[in-house]
Amino acid sequence: MAKVVECVPNFSEGQNKEVVEALANAVMQTDGCRLLDVDPGPSTNRTVFTFVGSPDDVVEGALNMSRVAFSLIDMTRHKGEHPRMGALDVCPFVPVANVTMEECSECANKFGSRLAEELNVPVYLYGHAAVNDARFKLPDIRTGEYEALPEKLQQDKWKPDYGPAAFVPSWGATATGSRTFLIAFNVNILGTKEQAHRIALNLRTQGRGKDQPGRLQQVQGIGWWLEEANMAQVSFNLTDPDVTSMHVAYEECLKDAKEVNVGVCGSQVVGIIPLKAILSAAEYYIQRDNLFILEESQKVRLAINRLGLSSVSQFNPKDRIIEYMIEDESEANTLTSLSLRSFIRNIGARTPTPGGGSASAAIGAMGAALCTMVGWMTYGNKKFMALDGTMRKLIPPLYEAMNALIPLVDADADAFNAFMSAMKLPKTSDEDKEKRDIALLSTTKASIAVPMHTAITANKCWEPMKELAVHGNVQCISDLQVGARALETAVWGAYYNVMINLPNMTDDAFKTKAKSDIDEALKQAQDGAAAVLKIIDDRVNKG
Repeated sequence: MAKVVECVPNFSEGQNKEVVEALANAVMQTDGCRLLDVDPGPSTNRTVFTFVGSPDDVVEGALNMSRVAFSLIDMTRHKGEHPRMGALDVCPFVPVANVTMEECSECANKFGSRLAEELNVPVYLYGHAAVNDARFKLPDIRTGEYEALPEKLQQDKWKPDYGPAAFVPSWGATATGSRTFLIAFNVNILGTKEQAHRIALNLRTQGRGKDQPGRLQQVQGIGWWLEEANMAQVSFNLTDPDVTSMHVAYEECLKDAKEVNVGVCGSQVVGIIPLKAILSAAEYYIQRDNLFILEESQKVRLAINRLGLSSVSQFNPKDRIIEYMIEDESEANTLTSLSLRSFIRNIGARTPTPGGGSASAAIGAMGAALCTMVGWMTYGNKKFMALDGTMRKLIPPLYEAMNALIPLVDADADAFNAFMSAMKLPKTSDEDKEKRDIALLSTTKASIAVPMHTAITANKCWEPMKELAVHGNVQCISDLQVGARALETAVWGAYYNVMINLPNMTDDAFKTKAKSDIDEALKQAQDGAAAVLKIIDDRVNKG
């Protein structure tokens, strides 16, 4: 699996389009880097860039941008609403896929070391890359901003982690580090800058000082005036969205704005955000307003609407949610990205994958989908209005099973391919044989675990299906019957795939448990399908 790191350099230039374009070009011309977003702010005089790549590639991309910034940005002339201390003010590295926080800290150290050595500028480490607690939080490092650097750099406690303890007027200083996703989230206030700042002081973790902390945790905040939109903003950095999410910050702003009699007109996200943050907001409003929404795209739309994320500029999920922005590349070669025609022809080709395991998962997903459809064809139907509450309970587990089975189509093929690769490992020396045996054991377990997961997931459908068979739209009875047989077939397919791999298993305890579990899963599927079909037959016969 490819390692993906997000890099989010903030440069102190948001007004000169030529400089912003030159910085963007620097990263776009770096091999292995993909620029996702450029978010310039004229009032803040700051541009937030977001790009992704492998750990080594993002370090090179950030360095290429820094070289351009060094020649084009002059901090002696900089003015803007956003706190800053350098031409490249901050450059965080964020884990996205198959990368640890420690690896991102290594990126920060490599970048900081090379930046300081090449440009001879002071660099501080913050976040999870910080060498001491006093530098963990970026605002602590940035205290006094650019103007305080000449004196600050002379203090022992503020000696840079890399580079000279000397003031470089045109550059200032740079902070680099590693962190979790930080969400730059601004709430629009139809009032003054002072009113917005008053709200920020009430809510940010720091509050007004040690004796007057704010209400929200892991939140930085400030009030400023957004000239291009002719309104004020409460500007938040949500440093841990799992602790304080966008919707919590937004709703708290609404409360305080009401108290000072000012209006709130939506919000704005600066840069890229993770899908989880949007879905968290959607789930809050679904629960609060007693809505019934399962489709991810509808949840995303709901969150955008409730938070007013398009109030300053259009919020396009494909351009702002990182998972959507990188999924085209990550899913380009997957079986589930193929058309149905191509998928079937791939099964029928002269290749071992996709095979029975992938087909079983696909059949199971279609079975769960048919059952989900029956639920939807009942819910919201005036004729079955009394059953809306029941359908709200029955549809979600079927919908979840459908979505959980889809990725198992590729997982089964991947497990088989990994086993075949292990079979081809050399076995000339004892060391080679040991490595090969370990690889074979691991890949055999995976080849058993995937179809087992298919069976377990498909079997989660039987209980809601039984109730659906009793209450579901009678016009869709045949769809439910096909769904039941499809799910039973999926478990049969999983059973055969487990059984064919068991002889290769050298872990006797694992082998015994797998055999017992798949036997039980098959019986559960047979009993479940029989029960659903009998309920339907009895219902039809009663006419």
